[in-house]
Amino acid sequence: MYRELVVELARAQAEALSDALLDLGALSVSVEDADANTPDEQPLFGEPGLEPADTAWQHSRVIVLLDEHQDPAVLLGAAANAIGLPHMAPYTVREVAEQDWVRLTQSQFEPMQIGQRIWVVPSWHDAPQADDALVLELDPGLAFGTGSHPTTRLCMEWLEQHIDPAVKPTVLDYGCGSGILAILAKKCGAARVVGVDIDPQAIEAARYNSECNRAPVDYTLPDDCPAGQFDIVVANILSNPLKLLASMLCARVAPGGRLAISGVLERQADEVIHAYAPWLALDVWQSRDGWVCLHGQAG
Repeated sequence: MYRELVVELARAQAEALSDALLDLGALSVSVEDADANTPDEQPLFGEPGLEPADTAWQHSRVIVLLDEHQDPAVLLGAAANAIGLPHMAPYTVREVAEQDWVRLTQSQFEPMQIGQRIWVVPSWHDAPQADDALVLELDPGLAFGTGSHPTTRLCMEWLEQHIDPAVKPTVLDYGCGSGILAILAKKCGAARVVGVDIDPQAIEAARYNSECNRAPVDYTLPDDCPAGQFDIVVANILSNPLKLLASMLCARVAPGGRLAISGVLERQADEVIHAYAPWLALDVWQSRDGWVCLHGQAG
């Protein structure tokens, strides 16, 4: 029989206590927003592909999974002592019923609609039956990109609106991660799609996801990226790399082609636009939850 120890703390204490509890043998530790579903709830988003700067909330709830032999008071007291807390925080203990943990975990990931016709569906769910649905089968994994982050959603909605299947454009997805944008581009009607990432594991994950979705995409590391220009170039990465890559990404856009980039906070938009100005004029296409998607068209 497992038990959960539940304690509420301030952010700095929650982060330190979580590490100490794991070091002392807790089976697992999770941190939730103690103000969730209230007016004080605070979202935590990091830059795409990176962990958030803060891994706890201002008012955090730490949930610790223990086995039947671990004493909650002893474990919490030792953890508090290890991080220099003068007093052990108040806590509660609750029994954890035996469950099918795989089924429980899967139940937390439901099909997600993005834009007008896009559905991101975990493999254990049935796909929507609408004839015009663009269905992407993607399971939560290590490579960034399952559609949940605002920047990914913005790029997906941009692709849905700008890929004309009658034209069959070529597409370059730079920083492809899980391959979600490349796969979507193919399903939207793109002819050739190339996905590039610096992480070999992301390339392998993207290839697997493309096979599962029956969406042929060429995935490469940057040094192996084929030469030439593309009708559409999309990049959902970090603002600083985006600025460094400005001349290269713009050079990849064919005359009359389009560039869309995200991973940019609203407060960073002007400096990114300025970085691209020598080669291509960008403006804000849409914003969501503090993030923007910038786009422009080559002359």
